[in-house]
Amino acid sequence: MMYIDPHIHVTSRTTDDYEAMQKAGIVAVIEPAFWLGQPRTKVGSFQDYFSSLVGWERFRAKQFGIVHYCTIGLNSKEANNVPLAEEVMELLPLYVGKEGVVAIGEIGYDDQTEAEDRFYRLQLELAKEVDLPVMIHTPHRDKKKGTLRSMDVSEEHGLDPGMVIVDHNNEETVKEVLDRGYWAAFTIYPHTKMGSERMVEIVRQYGPERIIVDSAADWGISDPLAVPKTAALMLEKGIPKEHVEMTCYKNALKAYGQSGQMEEKDWLEKEPIDQTKKHGGSTVLRGGQTPRVDNDSSNIIEN
Repeated sequence: MMYIDPHIHVTSRTTDDYEAMQKAGIVAVIEPAFWLGQPRTKVGSFQDYFSSLVGWERFRAKQFGIVHYCTIGLNSKEANNVPLAEEVMELLPLYVGKEGVVAIGEIGYDDQTEAEDRFYRLQLELAKEVDLPVMIHTPHRDKKKGTLRSMDVSEEHGLDPGMVIVDHNNEETVKEVLDRGYWAAFTIYPHTKMGSERMVEIVRQYGPERIIVDSAADWGISDPLAVPKTAALMLEKGIPKEHVEMTCYKNALKAYGQSGQMEEKDWLEKEPIDQTKKHGGSTVLRGGQTPRVDNDSSNIIEN
């Protein structure tokens, strides 16, 4: 089976993780712009970060056989620094049209402040303007309230629920999100948020329609193999293979494919790995390491 991890912060992961993910069947990832654990203080740090998402990280993933996409946005946590957030908003239009950008996100609420609401609304308008899907970050505190508010505001701004992926769901929010026509994504984290066993039961109860499994793996305690591991558990627990394929592959492709930036052929017809290549003079290798160069047998004509 092939898998997509549609929410993973691979900037925070090692190349060992990329190798393990590729071996486990992950063919594509989506990396949402988010905060780095420590608030940024200058707009230039956002500019460099966005540039790395559409540049170096896209190259690095390719060097390990994975197609990398990203979402661009001002995260809710850093929206509370209003002067800086205003500067970041001026940056966003320069990046949302870049190759590989599949959504505006992750945006929404953290503490559900007035500033967060203001910049969430501005980014919803930006998404409408550039016709991109939206990835919503639902808050860790007062999750149900924040999730409902996220959807209410989205509808106030006239967004089609089918263009909005609501992430970090749990048993408390899933029914309302699905009933209102949104995509419901679930973060599989060790020891917190949504575990694999609970995810199995949600798919069993609600079926596979508009449900998406992701890892949100980052610099904290998290698992970049959460998607294939959850898929394996689903199969073990009797979830039909078709439902596993939908929740761990097809639904993410359908939701984010609406951007026009993500197609299945991107990985089915991708170039073979060639680690001799560089990005701006940089390589994933260190001195003395042997580059991996895969032969493309499809170009060989047999006698």
